Amino acid sequence: MASSTFLLELGVEELPPGAIDSLAEALAEGLRRGLSDAEIDFGAIRAHATPRRLAVEILELADKQPDREVERRGPALAAAFKDGQPTKAAEGFARSCGVGVDELIHLETDKGTWLGYREQQQGEATTALLPGIADKAITALPVPKNMRWGASRIEFSRPVHWLVMLYGDAVVEAEILGLTASRTTYGHRFHAPEAIELAQADGYLATLEEAYVLADRHKRRERIREQVLAEAECQEAEAVIDEALLDEVSGLVEWPVALTGSFDERFLEVPPECLISSMKANQKYFHLLDSDGKLKPLFITVANIESRDPQQVIEGNERVIRPRLADAAFFYDTDRKTPLAERRDGLASVVFQQQLGTLADKADRSAVVARHIAERIGGDPLHAERAAQLAKCDLVTEMVLEFPELQGIMGCYYARQDGEPEAVARALYEQYLPRNAGDEIPQSQTGQAVALADRLDTLTGIFGIGQRPTGTKDPFALRRAAIAVLNILVKGELDLDLRELLSLAVEQHGELPKVEGLVDLVLDYMLERFRAWAQDEGMAVESYLAVRARPVTKPLDFARRMRAVHGFAARDEATALAAANKRVSNILAKQEHDGSTRVNPELLQEHAEQVLHQALAARREEVAPLFRAADYSAALDRLAALREPVDTFFDEVMVMAEEPAVRANRLALLADLQALFLEVADIAELQQ
Repeated sequence: MASSTFLLELGVEELPPGAIDSLAEALAEGLRRGLSDAEIDFGAIRAHATPRRLAVEILELADKQPDREVERRGPALAAAFKDGQPTKAAEGFARSCGVGVDELIHLETDKGTWLGYREQQQGEATTALLPGIADKAITALPVPKNMRWGASRIEFSRPVHWLVMLYGDAVVEAEILGLTASRTTYGHRFHAPEAIELAQADGYLATLEEAYVLADRHKRRERIREQVLAEAECQEAEAVIDEALLDEVSGLVEWPVALTGSFDERFLEVPPECLISSMKANQKYFHLLDSDGKLKPLFITVANIESRDPQQVIEGNERVIRPRLADAAFFYDTDRKTPLAERRDGLASVVFQQQLGTLADKADRSAVVARHIAERIGGDPLHAERAAQLAKCDLVTEMVLEFPELQGIMGCYYARQDGEPEAVARALYEQYLPRNAGDEIPQSQTGQAVALADRLDTLTGIFGIGQRPTGTKDPFALRRAAIAVLNILVKGELDLDLRELLSLAVEQHGELPKVEGLVDLVLDYMLERFRAWAQDEGMAVESYLAVRARPVTKPLDFARRMRAVHGFAARDEATALAAANKRVSNILAKQEHDGSTRVNPELLQEHAEQVLHQALAARREEVAPLFRAADYSAALDRLAALREPVDTFFDEVMVMAEEPAVRANRLALLADLQALFLEVADIAELQQ
């Protein structure tokens, strides 16, 4: 079967930079799905995009569908013939198939025999199917917001101007979004504005590159990176390349040209984060650092034109950035005139959540919990209380109102300028850590106390008003808050009881409409996050289930137990002991055992049960100090030695002895075995 390359390109006015990649991938996926549904063979699919075009290349696309045998089922055999003669049902089915009744076949199914017909169906030409496939793929694009233009009723993200559809060297006849497909495309708006006639689908990228368009998204992105790094090297500086900013800039240009500009050194008196946020958010500039890691009064912009006078472009960007940085300096100077503590009253007018009060109310609640946590972890309770009271004050500053991403950062700067203790200032920044799963946790005890208190207040409050997250909605980012709490407690090695902390947080809310069972509800929700946490750490979910079966409410302890079970599961003895514990659990449940582990040695009749009893006593004495030290891995290593006496016991001893006292004693022996392992986890879950 012959094949050729297929090219689809949709020319548009400038697309939103943040949507370019997703639209390109969605277009490629839509074409892939359409071709697969049509059973047309194809090779690699490449998605391309620039601000002015979405394009997809499909290599080795077969020129037609494969021929296939089609089977049609008609009436049941009993209804198809009467007295050996075909009925009207049989004749009608034959006519619909274009054959005589004698050419029909019998189809055997589990529901009986039916009349049927098989025919060889010729595959349809790919070029005949492509218009419908392409139209469906374009119509299904996840466009954030459609628009109409001119007098047209057609809708798309931006006005569309041209459509290229080529199969090999032939134009695919199609009309989509009011555009007639052709072989005409366009290069760079300024460097190569003339129409370009594509001879064939192959060579698309090379042709556009000659016309000053880098349509390959990945190549354009890396070209920008290389240029920015080269510009920085010329300035003997280090360029800080934010990957999200790099993506955005790549979505703004077709022919990137990096240029270095400068700004007045006086702006360096402003905290660097303010200048960086202004340059990134407003102008999409990359900033530069000196050898000491300090911000240099330089920036790198990426132009979409190769200017004959680049200095003029640089000066234009310098003129634009100057008022932006002046605004940042003004916000900074204005904010410093009012101490953070005096902004505390302003939080009373900022609603956190209608049923949970204002940010001032939240600060009061968090302060109590933060103080308690600081006392428990050896921190300074007064510093924790003060930091919690000031934690949200920078939200009402001019700088944070303009650049929300600076919350916490500006609070730290302003607290230091106000003469607050360094522990308090640092905690204002650390309260938002970790921001995501891979981020660092607060390092200071005051920061840990405030970060935990703030999130616990949010979790208990939102659950307490009945707005727990669903699979699709989590407006208060409660999943992220729960994971952050676990990370701080585990990575910070804070031996705190989560139930106790949640109870204290709930008490601070006063009255909540859903307070009954609230602590257990939030606790279960938070501990459930350990399931994904375990998998992220490379553990099987059974390690989580084994610990979850126990009433463990200290996240640090929970994590230690999971790691121990994970390590134990890799031992040769694990499978046998897990199976034995599962068997013990089933026996005790079936016999409705009262849970007693008191064994009477005088009732141990068989040698195997005497050996197991002695082994349990020896191991219990050996692992007791390990349990107290929470060294669960070492404890399970010691308990692994029980495999042989346990196996022998089940091979040689009849648990359900006829004599009630002997039977009860053996059940107590098994309960003793189970209880010893349950000091760590229910390893029977490893049988799942």
